[in-house]
Amino acid sequence: MLDADDISETIVGMRGGVLEGVVNQFVPPETVEEQWDIPALTKTLNADFNIQAPIDEWMKTESEIDGEKIAARIVEQANAEYAAKFKDVDPALLHQYERSVMLQAIDSHWREHLASLDYLRQGIHLRGYAQKQPKQEYKREAFELFSNMLDGIKREVTQLLIQVQVRSTDEVAAAEKAAEEAATRTAQNVQYHHADYDEALADNDKVEEQRAAQPYVRQEVKVGRNDPCWCGSGKKFKQCHGKLT
Repeated sequence: MLDADDISETIVGMRGGVLEGVVNQFVPPETVEEQWDIPALTKTLNADFNIQAPIDEWMKTESEIDGEKIAARIVEQANAEYAAKFKDVDPALLHQYERSVMLQAIDSHWREHLASLDYLRQGIHLRGYAQKQPKQEYKREAFELFSNMLDGIKREVTQLLIQVQVRSTDEVAAAEKAAEEAATRTAQNVQYHHADYDEALADNDKVEEQRAAQPYVRQEVKVGRNDPCWCGSGKKFKQCHGKLT
């Protein structure tokens, strides 16, 4: 991928493999029509790959249709829509974009794969308690992780390239202008209300008057001058701690 300039054939092969896998998930091979989940397949294709395939119509018009034919038609439709979407794009620019998407997907998934291998290596010795060979289990599970990584790369690249929308320069400029006009209208509709300075001062004076009008409430019991001092000395308060006050 680092040395190649044109990976379009690789992209086409990945797209076909991913879509065939999705079809096999809901239309398992060598199964009857009663076991198919066509509504879920249609929903997944539309949500994940932006593909609106009339599978129900195909099944109504063709009684001998099977999973392979459904997958072939979906792949054909996806390739046609992909080619039509990028027909006005410079091929060199498209090849560069496809290569960039592929390298970013490989980079992110490879980092996750290395982290998964490190996590697996830390706990692989526990397989020995289950009467299993840790080395063999590590090879098996590491191979499964690697296979899952490849499937994740293929699915992510296929989804990104199918779902991406191509706009011309005029369409981008029109969209930016509409966004700026909407932002301007929003800013004009916003009204800022500030409290009047004299009104704020008047409110502050009212608060101070309310505080001043409130009577003072003593929190402690008042001690008379001739009462015994609270310290327990036996003297009168005026002759003991009362002298300090």
